[in-house]
Amino acid sequence: MKKMSLISRIFICFFLGIILGLGCNGIGLLWPVRLAATFSSIFGSFLSFVIPLIIIGFIVPGIATLGKKSGKGLLLTTVIAYVSTIVAGLLAYLAGSAILPNLIKQGTLAEGAAVEATAYFTIDIPAIMGVMSALVLAFILGIGISKVKDSSLLRVFEEFNEIVLMIVNKVLIPLVPIYIGCIFAKLSFSGEIFTTLKSFAIVYAVLFSVQAIYILIQYSITSIIKKENPIKLIKNMLPAYFTAMGTQSSAATIPVTLQCVKRNSVSDEIAEFVVPLGATIHLAGDTITLVITSMAVMYMNGQVPTLSQVLPFIFMLGITMIAAPGVPGGGVMAALGLLETMFGFGSIEKSIMIALHAAQDSLGTATNITGDGAIAIIVDYLINKKSNESKVELEST
Repeated sequence: MKKMSLISRIFICFFLGIILGLGCNGIGLLWPVRLAATFSSIFGSFLSFVIPLIIIGFIVPGIATLGKKSGKGLLLTTVIAYVSTIVAGLLAYLAGSAILPNLIKQGTLAEGAAVEATAYFTIDIPAIMGVMSALVLAFILGIGISKVKDSSLLRVFEEFNEIVLMIVNKVLIPLVPIYIGCIFAKLSFSGEIFTTLKSFAIVYAVLFSVQAIYILIQYSITSIIKKENPIKLIKNMLPAYFTAMGTQSSAATIPVTLQCVKRNSVSDEIAEFVVPLGATIHLAGDTITLVITSMAVMYMNGQVPTLSQVLPFIFMLGITMIAAPGVPGGGVMAALGLLETMFGFGSIEKSIMIALHAAQDSLGTATNITGDGAIAIIVDYLINKKSNESKVELEST
């Protein structure tokens, strides 16, 4: 089981959970589902405790390290990456609000909760602080540390970052598939699982379409700058796209992404700066996924997401994605705090979000790194614009 990919383990536990719930429902056996409910309750409580630690552990060193770098390239890349993330989120909201209400049966999860197996016991593990408190503290510390020369506090938070990453890698990621299996055992025991699964298929159809459209939008813009066919630019990025689908990691795909970006005539110094930075701060694919899937879960919960609800989430998501650990499923782990605080998601909703995110993680990562290629073209154009204009003037004389 350890040798399997995260998505394989999630799918196995997902289907085992459904089989367990349906089987127990069919024969009237309650205790296995109550046992699953007990595990999901305890793990969910631990997950809520860890979320503020994830936020502090990843955002503080992330902001502090970015702040210590300087130069026009950093500012341009950061601004463009953030704008790209916001635009991706808004596009996802527009698509979700136009399509999902017509295709998803509202109140699916609320109906399923009517026949819920209760846990044998619960363990309350209060978080050391609220999610918003953790975010504000992380921003204050990150910005403050970036202004201190040779900060010893930065080394402390870098070590804290390693501890939190170890918790994510060694505890959360291995147990998340079991947690999802237990949640879906409860959902299938309620008898509403097939309506939920039908909604999932609709969500993915919308999700993948928006990701593809956003890539086309990005390269349509860069094609104007480069004065080249956008399909040609995208074609040069395909090796990185398919590599990202296999690795499910923007960081692991960096060597291939660099080759592809340089193939689009981006200067070496810009490519070697923008691509590694973009792999950390530009997660448009994850943003599209999290916006659409969270909206779908809200519709399934009988809620109607409004722009006033989703817009602050998108703006915060653009910053919080910096905290995403570079492991499969890292994006949704970093966003769980926002989902809990801003949308009121509980254990069932959060487990569904993890499952939905994991099932498309390959394509989400591929969308991220393909977007990095577009940003590299734009940054290269803006930074080298003056030198290029000078060359043209010299050639004309």
